[in-house]
Amino acid sequence: MRKKILLSLWFIALLLAISCLFWQNEFKYSLPTPVPQNYKNIAMGSKIDLDQCCAYDNKPIFVHFFNPDCPCSRFNVPHVSGLIKKYGDKINFKIVVLNKNKNYTIEEIQQKFDAKIPVYFEESIAKKCGVFSTPQAVLMDASHNLYYRGNYNKTRYCTDSQSNYAQMAIDSLLNKNTAPLFNALALRAYGCSLPKCTK
Repeated sequence: MRKKILLSLWFIALLLAISCLFWQNEFKYSLPTPVPQNYKNIAMGSKIDLDQCCAYDNKPIFVHFFNPDCPCSRFNVPHVSGLIKKYGDKINFKIVVLNKNKNYTIEEIQQKFDAKIPVYFEESIAKKCGVFSTPQAVLMDASHNLYYRGNYNKTRYCTDSQSNYAQMAIDSLLNKNTAPLFNALALRAYGCSLPKCTK
């Protein structure tokens, strides 16, 4: 009998420890990403100079800032892949990989998203767009004016259709509407912070 009680207590302690670790990790990534001290805000409507990667071809530009080692980035890969498939003929999609710890090839990144789209590894693009965490979405009009910078969804798994912020911004731009007004959940950065893209 005593052995069963000890075994039960050990099992309960193990479950509590696993639960504690899980919720600590969940809580950590549900907090806003700290704004860096030297952060320079880029206002909505600002013209973004991205001549090194984005030609003027009368199409809007969507830049996905991605870190393969960031859990938040990994969780939203299927969502971004879906956006690329749905809007790829109307919008120029780009991926900017922000990771200083490992080297990834363009092909590896394209394979993750199942899309042959341009991939860049330059942190300077993030600075020009006012991005300091991953994952983040940046949408520009055909003249490279910043239309939206923010999150994909209020949930880490991008499963809430009522808060598909990036998709709402795309639809609004393609319908030639003024940029929609989003709440702080859309515009405040969440996820992994630069330069190492860790929390």
